[in-house]
Amino acid sequence: MNPRLKFWLLNIFGWIFLVLGVLGLVLPGPGILSILIGLYLLSHSTPWAKRLLTKLRQRYPKIAKKSDEFIKKMKWKSTP
Repeated sequence: MNPRLKFWLLNIFGWIFLVLGVLGLVLPGPGILSILIGLYLLSHSTPWAKRLLTKLRQRYPKIAKKSDEFIKKMKWKSTP
């Protein structure tokens, strides 16, 4: 995949998930999960998202462990 296209797609989907997560905190829906997904996607290109994600991982180690397991499983399934 073109690195420039990957950069833009990660940013677009990161912001979409972040906005949906904030709305999900007020409306019914998975707000915190969407925020975490958005931060993960944005952390590849923006330093503030990486810092915030690091702080959240230190504060909530159980959730961080589960998300690491999920990401590891998804990477394993995506490789042929």
